[in-house]
Amino acid sequence: MSKFNRSTTRPAASSPITSEAVPSGRTHEGAPGYARDTKSELFLLAVANMVGEDTFYEGKNERDARFRALVHKVAVDDGEWMAAFLTWLRGTGNMRTASVVGALEAVAARLAEGLAGGNRQMVAAVLQRADEPGEALAYWTSQYGRAVPKPVKRGIADAVQRLYTERNLAKYDTDSKGYRFGDVVDLVHPAPAADKPWQGDLFAHALDRRHGRDKPIPESLSMLRRRAELLALPVAERRTVLDEAPERLAAAGMTWEALAGWLQGPMDAQAWTTMIPSMGYMACLRNLRNFDEAGVPDDVAARVAAKLADPDEVARSRQFPFRFLAAYKHAPSLRWAHALEQALGHSLANVPALTGRTLILVDRSGSMFDGISARTKLNRADSAAVFGAALAVRAAGADLVEFGTHSKPVPFRRSESVLRIVERFGSLGGTNTAVAVRRHYRGHDRVVIVTDEQAWAGYRGEEPTRQVPPHVPVYTWNLAGYRFGHGPSGTQNRHTFGGLTDAAFQMIPLIEAGRNATWPWQ
Repeated sequence: MSKFNRSTTRPAASSPITSEAVPSGRTHEGAPGYARDTKSELFLLAVANMVGEDTFYEGKNERDARFRALVHKVAVDDGEWMAAFLTWLRGTGNMRTASVVGALEAVAARLAEGLAGGNRQMVAAVLQRADEPGEALAYWTSQYGRAVPKPVKRGIADAVQRLYTERNLAKYDTDSKGYRFGDVVDLVHPAPAADKPWQGDLFAHALDRRHGRDKPIPESLSMLRRRAELLALPVAERRTVLDEAPERLAAAGMTWEALAGWLQGPMDAQAWTTMIPSMGYMACLRNLRNFDEAGVPDDVAARVAAKLADPDEVARSRQFPFRFLAAYKHAPSLRWAHALEQALGHSLANVPALTGRTLILVDRSGSMFDGISARTKLNRADSAAVFGAALAVRAAGADLVEFGTHSKPVPFRRSESVLRIVERFGSLGGTNTAVAVRRHYRGHDRVVIVTDEQAWAGYRGEEPTRQVPPHVPVYTWNLAGYRFGHGPSGTQNRHTFGGLTDAAFQMIPLIEAGRNATWPWQ
């Protein structure tokens, strides 16, 4: 009898999230918990960590301290890996605060160990929005005091050269910030970029604004001068600009938030219609309800919908898939539904069309309904449902199951809207993962579990992935980044991915082709 040369034999492949083979701890619900190596634990935490936010099982202080400790260790042990990881995390990973905090803590740890080289670049790489130099200084000084090391200053100065423009000053330099643009210029002393002859005047004007100096706006800053003219108009005359010269608003870099305050009156259909052409993708996505309530005309709404559904716009916006579900839930009009479904599809471009039969289990336990952040009503349960449904409708054959204390199939058709399928998911209590896997596995070619991995011990302390034969791959999609996972990972057909984007889905076909999956930036 053949022991190795069988039809089920697959080439061995490894994946980067690596755990111990024998559990050394417990999940938060008491099941056997598998610790990961330091880089793997850091990766899974960072791609799900909004920083400063409580989660169901970890308070923000505990979670942030664990994040800092992991960053410190990896930054000292392997600075090159850390630099590449942070650049990816801010870019493709789309995690803003975690990458900024990660870079500053990495540099702090490296400087404490006397490690030079690459620190300045690490800081500069994660600062991608014009309010982030101020965020970086606020974080550093709150953690380490007013003495800012040269690599941190120079990294921030590099970002200032790249990011400080008239439009960004008008948008982000507000009294609500502890570190204004002028404060940043004062502290890091950026030199104007060689290709931006107006930037020296901008820096000087930012300092004047910050210190209340009544000086005229330099001639080179034409947008800010036009903005000052608009702000000087009497309130009674401002709405006439919407009727007679709406182009003046765009020329002055007026955002919809600024317009609402400037008008000192309602944002009606006319105001929104004037602003929509200059609004960014996220601003449109977040204001669909406001457009409807103001009565924005159908032809204007059609232009918004076309923008939302445009694949290039979706790619540039780098929105998390759950943002489209949030917009779908909160917009009262159905005129956005098709565009949002298309946008969601574009945001899930990396979800593969899997061959064979796939069992997809979506965790709908209580801990998954914990909010992703205080600023969004979306939760990990809904993110899990989006990922699971998207994988199901693209697969050649799939069984989609939701689980908690008990489990049940979620009906769907392959031609169906993912947003509609998500509406069928419920809330199912505990995290009885092993029983759900055992109940629904019926000779599938693979199993995908979308979860926070905090499995319930049950009465036998079963390990969920052990319910599937060793030759069948089990892929765990981790959405929370807690310390211990519910099963082994990295080899032998057991693999863990993580994050709130679709990026790691592309690892599944890679592994099944017998190739090793590496970190996503390698």
